[in-house]
Amino acid sequence: MKYIVVGTGVYGSVMAERIANKLKEKVLIIDKRNHIGGNCYSYIDEETGIECHKYGSHIFHTSNENVWNYINKFTQFNNYQHHVWTTYKGKVYSLPINLNTINSYFSKNLSPTEAEEFIKKEANKENLLNPKNLEEKAISLIGRHLYEAFIQGYTEKQWEKDPKELSADIITRLPIRYNYNNRYFSDLYEGIPSEGYTKIFEKMLDNNLIEIKLNTSFEMIKNQLPKDAFIVYTGPIDQYYNYKFGKLEWRTVDFEVERYEVADYQGTSVMNYAGAEVPYTRIHEFKHFHPEIKYKDKTIIYKEFSHKTINDEPYYPIKTENNIEILNKYKELAKKEKNIVFGGRLGLYKYFDIDDAIDDAINVFEDTKFDINK
Repeated sequence: MKYIVVGTGVYGSVMAERIANKLKEKVLIIDKRNHIGGNCYSYIDEETGIECHKYGSHIFHTSNENVWNYINKFTQFNNYQHHVWTTYKGKVYSLPINLNTINSYFSKNLSPTEAEEFIKKEANKENLLNPKNLEEKAISLIGRHLYEAFIQGYTEKQWEKDPKELSADIITRLPIRYNYNNRYFSDLYEGIPSEGYTKIFEKMLDNNLIEIKLNTSFEMIKNQLPKDAFIVYTGPIDQYYNYKFGKLEWRTVDFEVERYEVADYQGTSVMNYAGAEVPYTRIHEFKHFHPEIKYKDKTIIYKEFSHKTINDEPYYPIKTENNIEILNKYKELAKKEKNIVFGGRLGLYKYFDIDDAIDDAINVFEDTKFDINK
């Protein structure tokens, strides 16, 4: 087999699909897990009949027309739009921070213009003109009160680090709005696959030229590969090089699964818990992703806990100066490779939304400077 893809997640599956359907070449795709789909894997809970996202909620959203056209070859989407709420000191607020959040928290009735001016004054109180870390960046955007309510405790739980130790650019993922729009994403297209995420990967890899091997790690087969094999590697880049320069740090998540004999547990798909006194970061209730389906009067929830991974599944790269330094050393080794492409969240040590992973895989495949037939 000339083409080997390591990992059946988004990046790896797109690559395997392109190799088989565009190049008309045989490709072996492997995964150490017992299922395809990577962290997007979903399954039907037998007791409730609800489609669950085993590794946490995944909402597809994009404004990239090419990505939207590509993914729609393998699925249709419902019209779900994501709205997130957060609980702080027993009261529920909407996220991202918006006019409703501001007025509710400060017990005010501000107009958009008044709210913007109010938050500017809050943010300017500490005169942080050149924020050096996440805490300073957040305070410079929304002021200390909103930071301590909605950012500080959640961040400490999510990263198990003092926000002063984290990069300022992390907080740019949570914008502030001065209207009542509480739609979490603002992309042109959004929804949940009507048949579930796993069906996408099944259809994507449904080609006689594609051989799938599960419960198979790269270490199990690497010594059996032909010398001219071309590898698409979506596993951890430091693991590929046997941790020559040290291990990259990751965050992982654990879930506690609970079922209830009620039609609705929390009234929304995702409820965050901002305070550090609550041990979990959020609760997922998956039935809300499919409002078009009439489920039983039962529900299933996932309580999500975040911690630094040791031997667990890596989820989120921890972008500290030390990790970036280690990563750059691995990147230098990767540049010298002639028969391997590193991709995806683990291979690039980079957080990807689903559409970004699809777009990156397609672009790498189609890049005229990258001759996959070579």
